[in-house]
Amino acid sequence: MINKGAAIIKQGGLVAFPTETVYGLGADASNQQACLNIFKAKGRPSNNPLIVHVDSIKKARDLVLFNDDAIKLTEFWPGPLTMVLPKKAGAQIADCVTAGLATVAIRIPADKIAMELIKASGRPIAAPSANKSGRLSATTYQHVKESFGDEVFILKSDTKIAYGLESTIIDLSTSTPTILRYGFITPEAIKNVLGKEIAIASDLSEIKAPGMLHKHYAPKTKLRLNAVNLKTGEVGLNFASSELNTNGSMNLSKNGDLVEAAANLFDYLHQLDKFSLEHGIAIIAVAPIPDTGVGLAINDRLRRAAE
Repeated sequence: MINKGAAIIKQGGLVAFPTETVYGLGADASNQQACLNIFKAKGRPSNNPLIVHVDSIKKARDLVLFNDDAIKLTEFWPGPLTMVLPKKAGAQIADCVTAGLATVAIRIPADKIAMELIKASGRPIAAPSANKSGRLSATTYQHVKESFGDEVFILKSDTKIAYGLESTIIDLSTSTPTILRYGFITPEAIKNVLGKEIAIASDLSEIKAPGMLHKHYAPKTKLRLNAVNLKTGEVGLNFASSELNTNGSMNLSKNGDLVEAAANLFDYLHQLDKFSLEHGIAIIAVAPIPDTGVGLAINDRLRRAAE
């Protein structure tokens, strides 16, 4: 299956594959037409850059210019951290991947299947999440299948996605390191490694990486956030000891574990969205999630989904 996926990448096709964060929809990052087909398949706006996945720091250095901060943060690689760095002169990266910017969003994934695909294809792989643009990210084979059917070849993972949320993205192309998207690598962890303060991008910031659009990660059913009780025509998405209980309600983590909640977030939203559409439910009521640690990433996804 890996060899088939690699052959498709080399031939300019699309392959959906698991990572430790979510499923990605990948193409050869040096092939403009292949990468344009990602945008077409997803219905993705052309101003929304893609993340380039490589299998080594050496390969990353072929594409981007590292600075001292980037070198320090490679301790999180392989792993769920994406760095935005200046594109190296002559780097073989399709223009649409960077949305015409002078920077590249790049990371080394930790997932075995993702790494095997990159190695076997011998190409850097540009890959956003494997879902239709603006909709819920895919964390299972079935989620990808529901979005794309037989449009793309899917590499299936037999194990559960480790994290369930997209990578943290940090912009290192300016004087102040700036978080562009929250993820499992928290601002505190990054500050500790860099030994200095970092900034957090606002909703008015220039779009330099995925996950910065106001409306994103959305189910078809509307969300109501920070709900403490259920209203008529709602189903609950609970956390810890919250009691948004009715037929179909689910709990992200009964023990109040934010890591468990993050891993379950998109899958449970997929399930509740399907349940709501089948049963005529208008709103998914979401219990309050602590806005700390991984909770920052969970709440970021929920806020954008509820826009």
